[in-house]
Amino acid sequence: MTEKENPKQKPKPDPVVEAILATLHGLEPGKSASPMDVARAFAAARAKPGDPPHAWRRYLNAVKQQMVHLARAGRIEIIRKGEPVDPNNFKGVVRLRMPESK
Repeated sequence: MTEKENPKQKPKPDPVVEAILATLHGLEPGKSASPMDVARAFAAARAKPGDPPHAWRRYLNAVKQQMVHLARAGRIEIIRKGEPVDPNNFKGVVRLRMPESK
């Protein structure tokens, strides 16, 4: 029986999703992090001897893709100029934070 056929077996969590959530959970309430902060932390955790200092850039696209996925699911907020934006339609420099309690 393959992994897809076994409904009892949970899929592996995405390491980029885990890095985003770990970074945001490590912040004080109301604080935010940039996608670059997350990519740098993710790269630092996976660093190998000889990696160039800019190796974090290879993870930036994955961080951006997963941040949109998490925001669509309501698990994080993408903010621009301090206000949440629509994860399906945004541009410019953004930051990430945990959803604010209402």
